[in-house]
Amino acid sequence: MTTTVTRATSYIGQPVSRVDGYAKVTGKATYAAEFDPGPGLAYGVVVGSAIANGRITAVHTAAAESTPGVIEVLTHYNAPRLPYHPSRSLIDAQDGEPIHVLQDDRILHHGQAIALVVADTFENAVHAATLVQASYAEDPAATSFEDAAAHAVAPGPGNQQFGLPADTRRGDPDAALRTAQAKVDSTYVIAREDHNPIELMATTAVWDGGTLRLWAKTQWVGNMRTSIAATFGIPPENVEVISPFVGGAFGSALNMWPHTVLAAMAAQRVDRPVKVMLTRRQMFELTGFRPHTAQRVVLGADRSGTLVSIQHEGTAVTSMYEQYAENLLGPTRFLYRCENVATRYRLAEMNVNTPCSMRGPGEISGIFALESAMDELAEVLDIDPVELRLRNDADRDLDRNLPFSSRSLRECLITAGERFGWSSRDPRIGSMRDEQGRLIGYGCSSATYPVYNFPAQARAVVHPDGSALVTSATSDMGPGTYTSMTQVAAETLGLPLERVRFELGDASLPQAPPHGGSATMGGVGSAVYAACAEARRQALEQAGETSGDADLAEVMGRLGHSVEATEEYRPSEESGQYSMHAFGAIFAEVRVDPDLGLVRVPRVVGAFGGGRIVNPKMAHSQAVGGMVMGIGMALLEHTVVDPRDGHVVNGSLADYLVPVNADIGVLDPIFVEEDDPYVNLLGTKGIGEIASIGVAPAIANAIYHATGSRMRSLPITPEMLL
Repeated sequence: MTTTVTRATSYIGQPVSRVDGYAKVTGKATYAAEFDPGPGLAYGVVVGSAIANGRITAVHTAAAESTPGVIEVLTHYNAPRLPYHPSRSLIDAQDGEPIHVLQDDRILHHGQAIALVVADTFENAVHAATLVQASYAEDPAATSFEDAAAHAVAPGPGNQQFGLPADTRRGDPDAALRTAQAKVDSTYVIAREDHNPIELMATTAVWDGGTLRLWAKTQWVGNMRTSIAATFGIPPENVEVISPFVGGAFGSALNMWPHTVLAAMAAQRVDRPVKVMLTRRQMFELTGFRPHTAQRVVLGADRSGTLVSIQHEGTAVTSMYEQYAENLLGPTRFLYRCENVATRYRLAEMNVNTPCSMRGPGEISGIFALESAMDELAEVLDIDPVELRLRNDADRDLDRNLPFSSRSLRECLITAGERFGWSSRDPRIGSMRDEQGRLIGYGCSSATYPVYNFPAQARAVVHPDGSALVTSATSDMGPGTYTSMTQVAAETLGLPLERVRFELGDASLPQAPPHGGSATMGGVGSAVYAACAEARRQALEQAGETSGDADLAEVMGRLGHSVEATEEYRPSEESGQYSMHAFGAIFAEVRVDPDLGLVRVPRVVGAFGGGRIVNPKMAHSQAVGGMVMGIGMALLEHTVVDPRDGHVVNGSLADYLVPVNADIGVLDPIFVEEDDPYVNLLGTKGIGEIASIGVAPAIANAIYHATGSRMRSLPITPEMLL
């Protein structure tokens, strides 16, 4: 398989600045809520349920309907009946059925949409929405994780989508544990985290006869097109989805949420464009979140630190109507060399909205438990935590019985440890203090994330003037897709960067996989490379040019007409013969005030094996962002749900804490050299997810080194250390 691009130019691997940067800083970049569809635009505001479980007995809309400017109030009494044909993408919950919006009186979670007020101005719609009242026949709601976990269920067969069985076992973990000379057995809990990107969810819908146009915030225009078409029972080709810029998403915009259905429903009903934007509070109840998890890890080792038994159980929240499953236990099955491993995964069904992907979904939570347990084992054995990990490094995926396409965990641990200064660590608990009397702690963690190899398409059109347009229906939620794809295209074509334009965010373009899972560069980038290579080949052939290093701009001038090529990248059969993962290592320093319990993180060093790095400047930004999210998970982020009625107590940026500049010290990502000839045409693995995984356990382990208090629940708050 080709893994290098051989054109004379050298844009791949260069720290090119964002080609879309000017549009963003000058306000020319148009986000979902900013599109103006023309005259007659109306605004829709969602009204949510005040209970978590039961039925609606009445919706009182008269006061709202009599308010000036109100055009329509949709409820389940008057909303159009939608067919909701089956439609499930690879990122949707694989078992169950999403809520059919305004189709019946059933309530399954607090904040569920029970009405949409449509008015001539946003302000009129907001005011009228406050006047809508509902009566309910309320049933007891499952709002306690502990109660739900006691009756947890195994995920259904749909959970096999990514090869995620509910239970796995190799060897005899129980027998091996009985003979182990060192053991740990601990339970770890991670609080629910909610998505809080800067850009709120928004959709503007316009019908033109039987054609629906949506300007929407989405990480996957193709999935939104398919999903909305199935919901309304119209052909996918009759749906246009446009999303050129996404203001942060981290997985929250992969799915189609109820507000998009409501916008399309209302636009059809009132026969004019309708825009629906969720409030910050509604983002907590009408989109997904990282589920609350509880995990038990049991490790057994001999006196040298060699793992002889690993047992890892995890239970995660899901909704009553869909089973959302994550790869919570996947890393445990292969990260370390051990012949005896058992995992068990269960779902606790609660009256909440369905969780969804959130940066490093599953792996980031599972790694926290596993890597915390590894530190506990190092303490029992009196072995340096880094040394314990190195002693158990694996040279083969024992879970799938496959070789790794490449694996740089050892190099990451050594490289990051040296950069961090791990050798200066005094291993004694509480032995290190700064000049202010704060306790200093050093902690480390391994990290891993799978390489998702999705098919993708791209089109390259080269014009006689030596310019090129390259397109694919992918997205850019911030990592720099516009720029990295332009780099690949320019290098492959052999054209100056400024002569190449890349377009995305339109469902009518060549189809692309979800813009998530750190998979865009591998799939779409490979398709862009293939399309540009074919367009160049055709141009040279048509011009009778025999030199492979010919100047394409000059050739196109002679040719006198455009050349177009559309190519699809598909993973090779050879790629299925390898286990493909990115690896990393995180080292964190903490300073803990012994009187107040306040934790500060002055520095984090991470080394990552992410395959070929197309743009080190943007990869650095991705890694820094991932580290920041890891700090938030470790110390701040926690969605609080009132057990009485299931409502989110802290549904605002004033109460839901995320890291700000003052919380962040020096973040130092390093990319180790990796040449992986199997992952895709470009040899890339992705950086977005791997950089966040491992940060939380590194911080928790550092806190233990500083204080002697083992933190097994996230987030770690000051009162937990007092």
